[in-house]
Amino acid sequence: MTDLPVEVIRSKKRKRTVQAYLADGKLRVLVPAGLPPDEESRLIESMISKATRKLSSAGVDLIARAKELAKEYGLPTPSSIEWSDRQLSRWGSCTPDGRIRISNRLAAMPGWVLDSVLIHELAHLEVPDHGERFRAIVRRYPLGERAKGYLIAKSEERVSS
Repeated sequence: MTDLPVEVIRSKKRKRTVQAYLADGKLRVLVPAGLPPDEESRLIESMISKATRKLSSAGVDLIARAKELAKEYGLPTPSSIEWSDRQLSRWGSCTPDGRIRISNRLAAMPGWVLDSVLIHELAHLEVPDHGERFRAIVRRYPLGERAKGYLIAKSEERVSS
């Protein structure tokens, strides 16, 4: 949940879409009028969650963090790195041309978990597969196994809720 006040605006003109934006220190959520209360509540919670993730990710300098980890672990730096609100089944991804995307769901998690995912993706800049050489690089991060367990638990949490 966000600490921002939430204002729900029901619109008779709005038929299917839901939208949220920040204005005047409030999160305004626009929903179609006449939705069943449980559906409206579910949609509002979803928009609050998305807005909270977006606000959390804005507070993390992903570029600086990736550069620092690349230097510390002797890994290449990405050609670009950015938050993604479209990665719902992955924590991160890396393209062959060196672009890294990190799920903004990680922004609300402890820094050591984010660092573990960053190291995983940075390691792909050096080794494209998940073979032994890749795993040896990733194992250099001392909290990697702990972070992996944390992410497994978070993934299971999402499935059961």
